[in-house]
Amino acid sequence: MTERYLGTGHEADAGPRLPLGVPAHLPQRLAITLWDFSWYTRAGEGEPYADLERACADAVDLGYNAIRICAAPLLLFGHPELSTLARDLEIEGLGAAPDGGFYGRGTRWYDVPGGFRIDLLERLRQLLEAARRHGLVVILASWEYQQSTSFARSSAWFEAIDAVPLERRYAHLATAWGRLIDWVTDLGLRAQIAMVELHNEVDFSILPALAGEGERALRALQHEHPDLLITASYGKPPHLAMHRVSEALGAAQFHVYSYGVLDALQQRIDIRSEHTEGFPNPTLRSLLLDGAPTPAEYGRPADWKLRATVVTDQMIYGYDWVDPGLWDEWLAEHDAPYRLMMRREIESRVAAVAGWAHWRQVPAVIGEGWLGYTPLHAWYEESEYGRAFAECGVDAALRAGVWGVVLSSNAAPHHPMWQLREWQRMMNARVLAS
Repeated sequence: MTERYLGTGHEADAGPRLPLGVPAHLPQRLAITLWDFSWYTRAGEGEPYADLERACADAVDLGYNAIRICAAPLLLFGHPELSTLARDLEIEGLGAAPDGGFYGRGTRWYDVPGGFRIDLLERLRQLLEAARRHGLVVILASWEYQQSTSFARSSAWFEAIDAVPLERRYAHLATAWGRLIDWVTDLGLRAQIAMVELHNEVDFSILPALAGEGERALRALQHEHPDLLITASYGKPPHLAMHRVSEALGAAQFHVYSYGVLDALQQRIDIRSEHTEGFPNPTLRSLLLDGAPTPAEYGRPADWKLRATVVTDQMIYGYDWVDPGLWDEWLAEHDAPYRLMMRREIESRVAAVAGWAHWRQVPAVIGEGWLGYTPLHAWYEESEYGRAFAECGVDAALRAGVWGVVLSSNAAPHHPMWQLREWQRMMNARVLAS
């Protein structure tokens, strides 16, 4: 009897992988909660980050050991002329709407009422010290060329960084990061740094391609700080052609979203575009709250705020006035053909980025995921259905040897998902025990 060969010897390695390239002083797995810029834009009285000590303690209570933030390096260390602004930063959000509310009230991340002032440099020190007391490490990133500046009352922050020529922005970021890292080191808090990202989602920000100047900036910063993991993140890395990803990245901090049925809805209602004639179209109008104003009646944020962010005025209007229940009903009615595809997409994308990281022998991190950007009070990702996809992504990440993972981009104090406390504890225990 003859044995058939059938590719024996070419199978993938059996069993789960372990993370590679993790500095010895850092946790061997990261359970990450995404605090982004919200840790300073939602810091008013009674808001989720008003008390950083309490916020850190709460994160630990839910099983997290890492937080990922915008450290605003350009504001704090990139422009000396902004030092006064940084020490007395007035948070406004996207501004007052004509009905007495504020723009962005129905969105995630942009639901910033503002109305308070902060010393951002002092606040960063307080956060790092609180993190140390509670055993948390911090992933430092910048969202400044994506949206952070739009929440300030003054346009000076945006105007200063926007004046930097496109081809010089990575070098400018690297210089500011070098100064910030030195400042953290002088405070005796360097050990709290889990990773430094030159910028969040360079492929979805007001930045050029990373190749060339971006790679040189990364390597220069890595040369100055060889003990730190220094990288840049991608919102959508080329999963089908990972050989195109820059070898200058010190870690694979990539994001994995599978929009699926959500993308079908977004395209149908044309909510991410701008200047669309006839907006809102009939499908979007059918999903709006009773009594919703027209876009002309509602108005829009100041022009400079829209230039400072990647979110459009159509998206702000639509999310502010959509009925979350009708939104979720539409998704539930149309999701069946997408379910298997979305699950496979999450698993294959995680496998691709983790495989690239193992090939490069650097840590892999899924710093954002899984289903996409939804209205603030929609329950799509928080539902049992949505959490099943999140669990699929987390489990795929652990099998593939990913070092750090979010449970969901929405699992943070400024989102309703934070109230799913037992689910977070269960999932974080799974992450840290793996």
